[in-house]
Amino acid sequence: MPRRPPLLYIDTAVPPPRWALLQRHLLDMQTQACRAFFDKYFDPYSGHLLCVPRWGGDDGPDDAAENQLNWTLLHALGASDDILDLFRVGFEGHIDQYTKARTVEVPLARGGMYYKEFPVSLDWFHHGEGYSAYFLYGLSDPYDANYERRFRRWAAMYDGTDASTPNYDPNHRLIRSMFNGSRGPLLRKATGLDWAGDPIEIEGRFGPGHGERNFAEMLAHFEDYTDVVGDCPLNLEATHLGLVAYMITGEDRYRDWVVEYVDAWMQRTDDNGGIIPSNIGLDGTIGGAVGGRWWGGCYGWGFTVTVPQTGALANRPACYSRAHWGFGHGLLLTGQQSYIDTWRGVLDKVNEHAKEQDGETVYPSMHGDDGWYGFRPQPFSPGASEVWYWSQRESDRERIAHDPWVQFLGGENPDYAETELERGLEQVRSRMQRMAEDDTAPDTRLSDDMNGINPAITEPLVRTMLGGVPVGRSAHTLHCRLRYFDVDARRAGVPLGVAALVEQMSDDSVTVQLVNTDPVHVRRLVVQGGAYGEHELLRVTADEQTVDVPGDGTHFTVELAPGAGQRLQIAQKRFVRQPSFAFPWDR
Repeated sequence: MPRRPPLLYIDTAVPPPRWALLQRHLLDMQTQACRAFFDKYFDPYSGHLLCVPRWGGDDGPDDAAENQLNWTLLHALGASDDILDLFRVGFEGHIDQYTKARTVEVPLARGGMYYKEFPVSLDWFHHGEGYSAYFLYGLSDPYDANYERRFRRWAAMYDGTDASTPNYDPNHRLIRSMFNGSRGPLLRKATGLDWAGDPIEIEGRFGPGHGERNFAEMLAHFEDYTDVVGDCPLNLEATHLGLVAYMITGEDRYRDWVVEYVDAWMQRTDDNGGIIPSNIGLDGTIGGAVGGRWWGGCYGWGFTVTVPQTGALANRPACYSRAHWGFGHGLLLTGQQSYIDTWRGVLDKVNEHAKEQDGETVYPSMHGDDGWYGFRPQPFSPGASEVWYWSQRESDRERIAHDPWVQFLGGENPDYAETELERGLEQVRSRMQRMAEDDTAPDTRLSDDMNGINPAITEPLVRTMLGGVPVGRSAHTLHCRLRYFDVDARRAGVPLGVAALVEQMSDDSVTVQLVNTDPVHVRRLVVQGGAYGEHELLRVTADEQTVDVPGDGTHFTVELAPGAGQRLQIAQKRFVRQPSFAFPWDR
């Protein structure tokens, strides 16, 4: 296919801004850091993680996979192809390692911790964390045939088409248990052993992440994590399987299931007075598996447990910590702001129960048999940042007006970009220092011990380059205003030497500064509307000249002369195109 001429040719020479040099340095140096990390903690031939593989919520397959968290996104931003190559080796090794790994005492994984290349049964708090990096692999290589095969297989396990894996009840539009996976739903109470995994030596050998001193405390940590039967808002993360399958194949059946399931949760939230319930019974009733209590169930609104080491009470209502991302999937597929209205309504409804205490206003975060509790001085706000990002309403911005990035976009924090990029560089440096000082042997490592050393730092890059919401381990799609592709290398990410800074955004426009820090070579890049072409680009204004974006409006091409840079103001219509992994030149 012949290449189109660039929409813009930028030849205005500019001294490279400090933010641009910092951004390029942070992007470029992480290839070396990730390679060193891989060399130390992975077997280069099998791709296996050099640790003791285990099952469970304390330290299991998801923690192992998180050791390559952000690597795929880092490549999609423009890091070296080495990053993607190493990720492929590590991920394929991970699938192999945990398919072969088996439990002895835990019934769920005696036949292998993975089946059909997916965890046999656990909650989506952990499934999502383990697959976060792989969900975003399609940003860099959506044409990998194995990627399509896997997501077709996995989506079928959740949309009702795989009869051998009956996670989904299409009649009641629910996932039948909080414990689900490639072996289907767990339709009994979970045990501490299901969660903690097989007995293991701890003292003098391991240091579990929850601070347990022995296996008895590991079991005790999970002794109240029993009520898993029925649907739970955490299962909204499963919609990512259908969403990825749709963005690879374009087949409506995947899209239809995601919308159907998210709509079911919208209806349940409405039926529950505007607050998302934390349990849906197998008969479709709110609280139906826990005595009619909408706040019940494991990870529910009333989930307060005892910490075994101290006897203190701890609130762990994970039911609402990530549910809003499911509503974001609904927005991405339909363009309807009603999904965001629903989650905004949840925030408002909870905050309506604020009260005065010792002369200050406090807000609840929990609900139990005796009503609201867990009061704090700050308003209830899980997902508030995303609600603003998706809506671009000033009233939503007020909820997060203290956020440094939001202040920067509003022209109130001019040093933000340099400060955040410097912080990212320091994170990489300190993690490399920790890695150098780590003298542990593989048989004394749990799979999550290395996670804090993983040097892939993408948060400041996503915000500054893409005007996007960092992904991390939360198992959601990449939401951003702009994305870039290297025209000459025919790959995702900015070309070598190019830096980008999103400076402003509103409902219908975004302003970005593009700079070629390379004083020798011309660089050509595609600017795309959104991570998946979901935003339409209408017009581009540069140096008082305005030009219309050609074609379907999903993207345009820019040619940057050596050492050149310019600020572009781009008019957009958000969420008006169906999302796709297809590269711009293949549309």
